[in-house]
Amino acid sequence: MERRAEGSGFRLSLADRESIENGCRAGLSFTVIAAVIGKAPSSVSREVGGRAGRAAYRADLAQLRAEDRARRPKQTKLETHPVLARRVEAGLVALLSPEQIAGELRREFPEDPEMQVHHETIYRELFVQGRGALRDELKKCLRSGRARRVTRTEARAARASGRGQIPGMVNIVEREEEVAERRVPGHWEGDLITGKNNASAIGTLVERVTGYTLLLHLPEGHGAEQVSAAITEAMTALPATLRKSLTWDQGKELSKHRQIAEVTGLKVYFCDPHSPWQRATNENTNGLLRQYVPKGTDLSVHSRQDLAFVQDQFNNRPRKRLDFAKPSELINGLLLQ
Repeated sequence: MERRAEGSGFRLSLADRESIENGCRAGLSFTVIAAVIGKAPSSVSREVGGRAGRAAYRADLAQLRAEDRARRPKQTKLETHPVLARRVEAGLVALLSPEQIAGELRREFPEDPEMQVHHETIYRELFVQGRGALRDELKKCLRSGRARRVTRTEARAARASGRGQIPGMVNIVEREEEVAERRVPGHWEGDLITGKNNASAIGTLVERVTGYTLLLHLPEGHGAEQVSAAITEAMTALPATLRKSLTWDQGKELSKHRQIAEVTGLKVYFCDPHSPWQRATNENTNGLLRQYVPKGTDLSVHSRQDLAFVQDQFNNRPRKRLDFAKPSELINGLLLQ
């Protein structure tokens, strides 16, 4: 048998099947046959039907059966399980990601595989299937809001204008080791997202261990005075055990960091310029928030009650890194200690 270059697809061609038939007649192992056609040995064994199928395998008949199977419409798990499909739809409408939906279902139905679904199955229903169990408009519920899957960049460009040295700032390299390792709760990351023409803003604070989020209402502007007051109000509502440190970027809105530290007890650290990955938890939260407050819009129209609603939505999301527990569950446990 002449060794053939590995094909680009997963499906077997007629030529592949003819090589399998010839290899079976010559008594070659599935491993050798697989190497010749550039497929996995398990694919060859499955195609032939194991050792028992060697003598009866015929390439032409196998090709006809494969073509017949390909023509038949195949129902997906979400099409055959309407209760599961409704649960997935409800998760998408609640702006959960497919991975969060799948993880939450595994936690809720650990002994019921019929109520579990892989997150890739959800994506496939939304993007690959020409038909499917999920409504087409549900694509808009995904964080990207796009009509096709694309790779998201790991970091957005940091705001570059209007930056200067903030007096007395402490660099992130001086932060305690326990912060980086997420061993102890009470360490926060923060930032602003701005609206149209940078005229309005919402503040975000995220606790690094639990992922618990606080949204800061800034109706009077987002200068140093307003941001300092909003952070102080939010932090002093928490017990001292949950007020250990705050990491922010080098925005002028935090130039009153000394006053924040004095009142709240927080140690304030500043990231390096143009380094959003140093606040990765917060950056992820800001990306989620854009589902509710799109770029280029006026953020001042959102009331304190609006932000409280979104904050609850965030904190009741199951999170993969928390083994699909919810931040609200974890923070409530800490508050009861």
